[in-house]
Amino acid sequence: MHIEQIRNATIRIQYAGKTFLVDPWLAAKGMTGSFDDLMPGAVADPAKSAAKMPLCDLPKPVSEILDGVDAYIITHIHPDHIDINFATGTVGEGLDKHVLTYAQNEEDAAVLKKSGFQQVAILTEQGNSLGNMTLTKTPARHGTKVPCGPACGVLFQGTTEKTLYIAGDTIWYDEIGQTLKTYQPDVIVTNNCAAELKDYGRLIMDDEDLIKVCQACPDAVIIASHMEAVSHASLTRDDLRQKLEAKGMAARVLIPADGVLW
Repeated sequence: MHIEQIRNATIRIQYAGKTFLVDPWLAAKGMTGSFDDLMPGAVADPAKSAAKMPLCDLPKPVSEILDGVDAYIITHIHPDHIDINFATGTVGEGLDKHVLTYAQNEEDAAVLKKSGFQQVAILTEQGNSLGNMTLTKTPARHGTKVPCGPACGVLFQGTTEKTLYIAGDTIWYDEIGQTLKTYQPDVIVTNNCAAELKDYGRLIMDDEDLIKVCQACPDAVIIASHMEAVSHASLTRDDLRQKLEAKGMAARVLIPADGVLW
């Protein structure tokens, strides 16, 4: 197993002989736009609302990120998880539309098919077989007030690999604890910038949520992703590291910079 932090929730995973690209947001710095452009009034801080996203460039050329990818996994269709053409309602410009692509539900699958993707599969809670591995859809809650649309996580299980859990865009709630108890993953990737919107509250994990993950799986390797690329974030990498250090948990969590391979 190898996991490369690309940017935001975009990660490249080598697992059981296959290469996956999760949530491929590949726009150049600033090209997706700001909340003033996309959702006026959604963010309370005027500076955050006006900031153009992504806030940073990709760590390597798109061609290198896409090279050799066997499958895409789209945990949900939001503009910081896959590039969206708002004029046409299509997604994934620049991706190879012939690559096997996993979606969380029928609605997202329909958008992907409309966008020209030729091999679209829907993740299920019963598991999707691929070679000598199984991909299983796991629950997620994308907001502390109300969910900002559906989202999901993904569990990787392989006969030759340790169990990997991609939590996706979620806060900590009972279903996350149950997922960890049931599967006891060896490696966990959490989304951790504590992004917030006024109507939905905090959308993904903060340091307190992350500590609960650490406590639930004390032997797991935990990797904090989804950092420093969106303007509505409430935590930077340094913020998260300092908060974990204050609780004596910093040694439990890897917080990789973009472009770092684990």
